[in-house]
Amino acid sequence: MSGWIDLMGEAALLVRWPATIAAAGAPLAAMAVLQRDPLPGVIDLVPAIDSLLVCFDPLTTDYERLSARLTELARQPPLAALPAGREFVIPVRYGGEDGPDLVEVAERTGLTPAEVISLHTATEQRVIMIGFAPGYPYLGWLPPLLHLPRRATPRVAVPAGSVAIAAGMTGIYPTTLPGGWHLIGRTTVQLFDPAADPPALLQPGDRVRFVAL
Repeated sequence: MSGWIDLMGEAALLVRWPATIAAAGAPLAAMAVLQRDPLPGVIDLVPAIDSLLVCFDPLTTDYERLSARLTELARQPPLAALPAGREFVIPVRYGGEDGPDLVEVAERTGLTPAEVISLHTATEQRVIMIGFAPGYPYLGWLPPLLHLPRRATPRVAVPAGSVAIAAGMTGIYPTTLPGGWHLIGRTTVQLFDPAADPPALLQPGDRVRFVAL
């Protein structure tokens, strides 16, 4: 079986996938299918890196009714059902004060700073999930050469707009936050606006391409 299901309280199920299948877009693909063909009683879908939380009304449906369909979805090849997603182009100032870790990233990956920027901007990335803080997108996946673990010592305050990489993904800090990812650049694009609908600019499934200023 390529996925499994856990009961999360009385009103939610968590569908999980192994890492390799999740990286191929399985949670987003399953969410897209459920959005096109909703199951009775399902009221919300929350994707994560390797799982999909399915929230439901326990007065309308239950675990037994949902589990068969969700098990079927967990077994389907993800790429066939991946949503097209909206496309965004995000300008970034790489290096210097805006990307204080760019040189270190280059040294640790055996690349030049220019090569790091070239790889990062050449790869279209997809929003896997929104988490950690309101509007904070996790985007994947980066080329293997740019895969680095988190920094050993997190920063207390990372400036809003900072573009960072870790664990094969890109993150963009919507506000000033603590963080342990490698800062390679910064954008002026506003990712979170409480007055907007929805407040987060990027949504799971959206496609992002970075452009160097």
